[in-house]
Amino acid sequence: MPDTQALVNEFVLKLKRRKVEGSQATAKQTAELLRSVISQQRVPPHTNQAGVLIDAIKAVGEQLIAANPVELAVGNVVRRVLHIIREEDLSLATTAIGGLGLSAESDNEDNVEQDDHPGLSAAVVAAASRFTLRAPSLHTLLEGIPDAAAAHHTSSSGGDSEGKSKSDKSLRIRKLKHDVIEAVNQLLQEIDTCHELIAEQAVEHIHQNEVILTLGRSRTVMEFLCAAKEKKRSFRVFVAEGAPRYQGHILAKELVARGLQTTVITDSAVFAMISRVNMVIVGAHAIMANGGVIAPVGLNMVALAAQRHAVPFVVVAGSHKLCPLYPHNPEVLLNDLRSPAELLDFGEFSDCMDFGSGNGAPLLHVVNPAFDYVPPKLVSLFITDTGGHNPSYMYRLIADYYSADDFVVAQKSSAE
Repeated sequence: MPDTQALVNEFVLKLKRRKVEGSQATAKQTAELLRSVISQQRVPPHTNQAGVLIDAIKAVGEQLIAANPVELAVGNVVRRVLHIIREEDLSLATTAIGGLGLSAESDNEDNVEQDDHPGLSAAVVAAASRFTLRAPSLHTLLEGIPDAAAAHHTSSSGGDSEGKSKSDKSLRIRKLKHDVIEAVNQLLQEIDTCHELIAEQAVEHIHQNEVILTLGRSRTVMEFLCAAKEKKRSFRVFVAEGAPRYQGHILAKELVARGLQTTVITDSAVFAMISRVNMVIVGAHAIMANGGVIAPVGLNMVALAAQRHAVPFVVVAGSHKLCPLYPHNPEVLLNDLRSPAELLDFGEFSDCMDFGSGNGAPLLHVVNPAFDYVPPKLVSLFITDTGGHNPSYMYRLIADYYSADDFVVAQKSSAE
């Protein structure tokens, strides 16, 4: 089996050199790497098991995020895996405490937990205690899942409770890594199928004889539009070319190859053409906690044009692009300045040099930002693999995927 650090170093090098194309591929490779880290991590039996895994993931996560801080999907996946570890640990702790016969009248909680479950942190014990004392949910009642009280009754009915406690402790130590790896496998499947799940919703949003506008090239947008075409929807697509990289030219060719009526327009023609458009559908680089969008450069102009003409502005993106941070957080780099060569050939700069000053300082400067920030007030709807959501709901959706303790990924010992 390859050495974990060697795998980390290899992926860090890829991120620094930007050899991983696309947020989906980056997210998938990040999740696969973290799964390997968890699988090969040795966990001492008499420590906070989850804390050891969390420290290991944070140590690796710091390296990955620092290698390419612009690619927010890396940090998103690191935080998702940290949340998975906390959730699985809480689930196992809840089961363990239920087996100990924890009740509302118990007076010796601290002694019991310290003696029989040294791997449980105080925070997890407290959370699990609240969970076990909570009334069963409606989902629990409908699905026939035994609640904490039933689990307690079952586990305390035998005469070998002490031996079972030791056995359960050993089982929990082995089971945590297994459950975390299984949950990461589900995350990988979620990343793999996000385009298909988003595309399935296309027929609900694109109707007959509509005109759709997009900018640049997004695989999610392409699959979304093609899915509507396969459902016998007849519509037309305007593609703004997305200068200076002109990714819209590539998207236009892909759409034509799939049988869609497509018109390429310049970016500066968006305001002129927007009155003929029924809906704007675009991809995103990242969706922030406030519902704002970090998107390819030029999209803020498109969003302003859509708002001015009351055209719905729809953003399609996989859940791995949901970021728990806000645009003002210091960890967020809102922009990435690309090479001036995308705008002007290097040979053209020779005429713009001031050789008379003696230092050859250029009189011409070229700024080539890669991203725009689109505020939430300009977004009409988000479509993710979990469905359609308003911008005001994004913070609630993000709360289901991330823990507040992991917003800042910094290695801090939690195995003490």
